[in-house]
Amino acid sequence: MEWDPNPKIEDITCGLRGPMGSGYNRMNDLTVIQASQGLCAYIKELNIEAKKPLKISIAYDHRASKDLNISSETFGKLTACVALEAGFEVYLFEGYTATPLVPFLVRKECMDSGVVVTASHNPKEDNGYKVYWKTGSQIVPPHDANISAYISKNLKPWKKYSPEGVYKHKNCFNPTKRVFEEYFKTITPKLCRYPNLNKSSDVKIVYTAMHGLGYKFTSKALLEFGFAKFECVEEQKEPNPDFPTVKFPNPEEKGGANLVLANDPDADRLAVAEKTSDGKWNMLSGNEIGILLADWQWTCYKKDKPSDDYSNVYMLNSTVSSKMLKSYAAREGFQYLDTLTGFKWMGNTAYELEKKGKKVLFMFEEAIGFCVGDVVFDKDGISAAAVFAEMATYLKAEKKITVTDHLDNLYRKYGYFLSHNYYVKSNNTKVIEGIFARLRNQGNYWFRCGPYLIKNIRDLKTGYDSSQVDSKAILPVSNVLTGTEPKLKYYIELSGETPESTRKALNEMVRTLVVSMLEPEKNGLKYQLP
Repeated sequence: MEWDPNPKIEDITCGLRGPMGSGYNRMNDLTVIQASQGLCAYIKELNIEAKKPLKISIAYDHRASKDLNISSETFGKLTACVALEAGFEVYLFEGYTATPLVPFLVRKECMDSGVVVTASHNPKEDNGYKVYWKTGSQIVPPHDANISAYISKNLKPWKKYSPEGVYKHKNCFNPTKRVFEEYFKTITPKLCRYPNLNKSSDVKIVYTAMHGLGYKFTSKALLEFGFAKFECVEEQKEPNPDFPTVKFPNPEEKGGANLVLANDPDADRLAVAEKTSDGKWNMLSGNEIGILLADWQWTCYKKDKPSDDYSNVYMLNSTVSSKMLKSYAAREGFQYLDTLTGFKWMGNTAYELEKKGKKVLFMFEEAIGFCVGDVVFDKDGISAAAVFAEMATYLKAEKKITVTDHLDNLYRKYGYFLSHNYYVKSNNTKVIEGIFARLRNQGNYWFRCGPYLIKNIRDLKTGYDSSQVDSKAILPVSNVLTGTEPKLKYYIELSGETPESTRKALNEMVRTLVVSMLEPEKNGLKYQLP
């Protein structure tokens, strides 16, 4: 069997992800060994004159296939075996570990790399291999392509690896207990502002780990913040690779709860639902959670540092996330930046800003990923959950309002930013390429679509940006035809003075843009219009 240069296992730009199974195009022991050998060989090449041992942190989640006899745990230990063979000092977490603890350790102790074996929120049949660089963020170019090249040079296993005895190696260290304690000792003083208020909170919180590994970590965060009373959905509390129930918990079964917090399986994302003043449940979007946490961070920062130079303070989000944060930053006087989609771009931008003496308060992406503060430079659903609970407590105790009420207040002050984010699916890459080719129109880009004039165009496949004097994009060139699923995603946002008028105008725009630009009927795409 030959190595597939374009395997179905996704060679994503922060690692690997795909179905577990046999073959070169699946996640299995061999492909994990090959990826690990390539990663370690590349790091060694970059540090050929290093006088100190290279260091790598490794963790894994609870995913497993009993039928195939493969698991994240085995993948994690095989990764450790390879790194030890390459001469690394290995810091291998024992037991299922939440993703944020690896970038935390890499950043805190200036390690050379980190690996988390997880498929995050993907289907139970999948697994993944997420790679972090010494920045404490996921890898970006040129490291992604270079690692891929080194994998191709190291396809044959260097030896027969024995994952069972990996902890017996003199250079394999178990940081689990120490890092668990250090993480909470770090986030609590930095991010918890009202511990006494939290202790007397009458916000009835329900938490669900969604059959992932978040309970051990997020429950600890809530307790450290002072929340002694909260409930957990017992059916989804313990890690279960089969994910037998994935339905969002019914808060009515939990004694009149009014705030539901949920992590994804590896606890790096956060979802929130709140019972509003009229007794209805509001499932907050990633953009809504993002602007709420941004406002909370800014309000707390101003209170703590009223005379600071705010021109050195930054918040970031991805280019497909709400531009309400941009409007908010302009009004409040701090700096805003957007990046390419994905936390790896935000994390590495934050790292570079920090090196220049800047302060990054908050980062988010609309896909319910949030980084509150600078403890890690990656999304962290653990600290975000505790901070959100504190914010809800403060609003109820001090302002006598719900989180949703506060969101409405922000809309009234900064504008109603409403979005319609959706996708069409196509397994035919020629169809997708044809859609983009038609929009590019051989360089004669569309500057009108129906009744709408197009102010700016940014094409990150070609590096074109009409808003720049030289027409060259500031953001790096990127292959837009990538992703974990055959989807063409679109993100449409509009701001206005009232929610009703904004929603009406947004729906009209969506219908025009989707039909005109994607031609779903002609291209055989299943689509949905508001």
